[in-house]
Amino acid sequence: QVQLAEAGGGLVQAGGSLRVSCAASGLTFSLYALGWFRQAPGKEREFVARISRSGGSTDYAGSVKDRFTISRDNAKNTVYLQMNSLKPEDTAVYYCAAKRLYYDGLGRTLYEYDYWGQGTQVTVSS
Repeated sequence: QVQLAEAGGGLVQAGGSLRVSCAASGLTFSLYALGWFRQAPGKEREFVARISRSGGSTDYAGSVKDRFTISRDNAKNTVYLQMNSLKPEDTAVYYCAAKRLYYDGLGRTLYEYDYWGQGTQVTVSS
């Protein structure tokens, strides 16, 4: 059974930093591209960042580029999202997701993933 478990969310002041992680089990981690998404109250889930199987390719939403960094450790079956210069508008539940790819790329679509985690709350106070 595939499980994605996010951790590391919490309350942080604007301008601060936070790192969330997502530990995967039940799958061959290195065969999956990974993504981070977020959903704020009353809003639709939105793409934040994604990373290829090897970690050699990454992609970010414009709203987080140059502030957030996605990375992965295939030996630990874990993907990370380092968030710096946080803003109140970054407040949301953050979800990780995994999709099986047969090549080392990012995939053709932003939102079609095979597995999703339960999410972790990130709250940025002003």
